[in-house]
Amino acid sequence: MKIGLLALTLVLGVSTATAQPPPRVRGVIQSVEGQTLVVKTQDNTVRLTLTDMTGINGVEKRTMADIADNTFVGATAVKNRDGRWEATEVHIFPESMRGAGEGHYAWDLPESTMTNGAATGVVGKGRGGTMTVRHAGGNVEIDVTRRTAIVALTMGSRALLVPGATVMALAQPANGGAVAVAIIAESNGVKPPM
Repeated sequence: MKIGLLALTLVLGVSTATAQPPPRVRGVIQSVEGQTLVVKTQDNTVRLTLTDMTGINGVEKRTMADIADNTFVGATAVKNRDGRWEATEVHIFPESMRGAGEGHYAWDLPESTMTNGAATGVVGKGRGGTMTVRHAGGNVEIDVTRRTAIVALTMGSRALLVPGATVMALAQPANGGAVAVAIIAESNGVKPPM
């Protein structure tokens, strides 16, 4: 299942001091030229090769009310001024992706971590609250605020890869370029917050 490709690649590390595109490419699609996706990032333009194995996911908006006890989630978080983990975004995995990238580890956004695991002790049903994310290595308590973007990953297709759409792609260097392993694409105006 292509949605699983994203799960397998969410833990790719950040490349350092290379001319290759970073493992995570965030930006806006400029064009799709055959098997090449051209993405304008904050710093440059990146060309990614699409293959039959490129997993494509969409996103849909959700709220805390959609996070029940034992829902498998991923949360990007930073420390707030009180030293607590505060989610900048939470993505809800489909049940078929339970276990994807499970753990608590550094993420490639400034001073951030990613925690993937089962949500427990969920408090709050609107736009804010707290949850404990349980993973094989332990538990992390995370605050969810009104500013936290909450989305669910959905099945997607190449139909989502259109000029102007915001994407977050996971790439691997190959033959002097980069291959898109998995892509999370804007869906119905909802942009991937990762």
